[in-house]
Amino acid sequence: MKFVYLFIILLTLSSCSAYGTNNIEGTPDTEGPVLQDTYEYEYVAKDERGLSEADFETAYDMCVKALTDYYMAVWNGTDIELDTFIDNQNLTQYMQRKIQSQSDVYAPYDDKVQSVEIGAWEVKYMDDEDGGFLYVKLPAEVNMTVGSRGEVTEFLVRNGNGKLVIVDWYTGTKDGYDFTVRGENLTINNPDIWNE
Repeated sequence: MKFVYLFIILLTLSSCSAYGTNNIEGTPDTEGPVLQDTYEYEYVAKDERGLSEADFETAYDMCVKALTDYYMAVWNGTDIELDTFIDNQNLTQYMQRKIQSQSDVYAPYDDKVQSVEIGAWEVKYMDDEDGGFLYVKLPAEVNMTVGSRGEVTEFLVRNGNGKLVIVDWYTGTKDGYDFTVRGENLTINNPDIWNE
């Protein structure tokens, strides 16, 4: 089954243009995300000078890992190494506050994350004067001890000295942390928002 997905992705990548806005969409991974035991892994860009469609799969893998670790930190109290995914102190501090706030709300319940499954995902390459960025949209189903919950999270990814890094992270769930703190119905398209 993974061979079929890989073939579809490679076929899609080969038909994408090298300029402008390109995207790729995926289908749910039947095995779910693979959790790594170590945070020493770096998500390396194909070209250290910029981004391209060749980085779609690595960006997807990084965002799935970051999102899974986030849910595990909030609901299960496990550690998350944000420095593995983020290279901006403002965004890191925001995410630490978000994790703490959400953990304060959800951790007292005896309902733990069992797995995170990603639905039909999307990655788009957006060209700009700083080497471009990737827009990654992940609809996630978080399977809990009892029941599940669904949320869509949007990421922006840049090439930071040859390593893919998340430069924005927004979950627009009604009355969720981002929705309340940052605002509702935001268009996530500014990769420099946390530099301001």
